[in-house]
Amino acid sequence: MGKRLGQMRHIVSAVSTALSKGRIGVLTGLVGASLLADAACADDGRQAVVVELYTSQGCSSCPPADEFMGELAQAEHVIALSLHVDYWDYIGWEDSFAKPGFTERQKAYARAAGSRMIYTPQMIVGGVERVEGNAPDAVVRSIGRHMSLPAAVTLSVTREGGQVVIRALADAPLTEGATVQLVRYVPVETVTIERGENAGRVMTYHNVVTEWETLADWAGTAPFEMRADAAGDAPVVVIVQEAGPAGILAAARIE
Repeated sequence: MGKRLGQMRHIVSAVSTALSKGRIGVLTGLVGASLLADAACADDGRQAVVVELYTSQGCSSCPPADEFMGELAQAEHVIALSLHVDYWDYIGWEDSFAKPGFTERQKAYARAAGSRMIYTPQMIVGGVERVEGNAPDAVVRSIGRHMSLPAAVTLSVTREGGQVVIRALADAPLTEGATVQLVRYVPVETVTIERGENAGRVMTYHNVVTEWETLADWAGTAPFEMRADAAGDAPVVVIVQEAGPAGILAAARIE
């Protein structure tokens, strides 16, 4: 345990140094390699960190954040998810990936935080930290903070044919329970935008969410196990999250 804590302190220090020098590309590589390999592997109790980007093809401020998601998507134990919202469609371009449910999820985060405002781009790290605009430094610092915490829930997901088997066990009984959610996404999509604020741009989007489904409520006292349909080749992410939506207690991905 002492050795692991020492490794974490060393890596977090390296992250801070990289940030102070503005080396975002190097920093992302560090998060994807050293930090994640040494501190977030399944057998040491660390958890993967979910980063949700709320974005729109019709938002002129979003492309830099969409590009940054391409870097985050390369980090092995960062689960980067792009959720396209539909509330910018009225200004001339209908987002081809947008779903009303993603807009509602973003609004639910705002309500949980006591806010009336939603933004694009906005990143939410670990279900609790909100970062407005394109702010890679703030996002990576937040990822580092979440990686320094032990996982509250041990989660495993395995494929069996067109289904996944989900097993979860709380390290200590949960006080308020959690929801078990299943997410599907497409790793890369390229879109030529013909109208609106980004007219004429060809954009590449990463980890574009196509489905986000609540599978079950879990009290978090007894062990949890269930099967869920997950046909096809698209990656599968399972997220165990406090109600609100609030903190993400555990997440696992099968590609």
